[in-house]
Amino acid sequence: MKTLGYYNGKIDELDKITIPMLDRACYFGDGVYDVTFCRNYKIYKLREHVERIFQSAALLKIFPEITPDELCVLLQNLVKKLDCGELWVYFQFSRGTDFRNHAFPENAKPNLWIMLRPSQIKDTYRHLRVITREDTRALHCNIKSLNLLPSVLATQACVDAGVDECILHRDGFVTECAHSNVSILKNGTLYTHPADNLILAGTGRAHLMDACHHFEIPVVERPCTLDELCAADEVILTSASALCMRIVEVDGASVGQKAPHTLKILQDYLLNDFLTETAE
Repeated sequence: MKTLGYYNGKIDELDKITIPMLDRACYFGDGVYDVTFCRNYKIYKLREHVERIFQSAALLKIFPEITPDELCVLLQNLVKKLDCGELWVYFQFSRGTDFRNHAFPENAKPNLWIMLRPSQIKDTYRHLRVITREDTRALHCNIKSLNLLPSVLATQACVDAGVDECILHRDGFVTECAHSNVSILKNGTLYTHPADNLILAGTGRAHLMDACHHFEIPVVERPCTLDELCAADEVILTSASALCMRIVEVDGASVGQKAPHTLKILQDYLLNDFLTETAE
């Protein structure tokens, strides 16, 4: 198979899978998701991503009938059905299928969606240009829910501006990006927004922090202002697809590029971790 779609046990090419109109994901975005990547048919940090989707589901009082262990096994088995071993691995739970009603349905069972398609992680060493926008999202950003309209609009603003990402801010304090986390290096210390309800604490962010601990680089979890970001020695973007990428331009102005050695050792460390864990 070139692509794979899975819906409650049904498997086919993505463009052939159909979803019931009454699935609550379709009209409420009532669900949670996660995403990672696969190389050589080995899913990177699978357990971390599975644990996170169950954490998000619990916060929305969605209780899947499948267990985390069973989901790990299912995903590992599904990727083996593809012709290519380098894959984008997406999975989500919706609350269930029932007539449209804002209240939780009493007897509906959560639905499991899985999508697989050929893809690779981004070039860790490519330089990024970004814009900034006010963060207009709700106050449950720590839940990886399906409600992504503000991120869609911010991403389209990037497309219109011809840049790579959009950094979001509330009252002048940087939160995260449209679909990634942002951190800064300043005077040998990594600063990153705390893992509260204003950001999704990405696995890439956690791996960056682990890399800093490995190299004895201090890590401070606190919000940074836009001025601090623009005056940083390095501005770093992380996500499941972007392990540790350098931002060199914010709203048309050059930023960072003052701690190349520190950034390089972090990039090399994180890329090597990915390549090692997904080696044949």
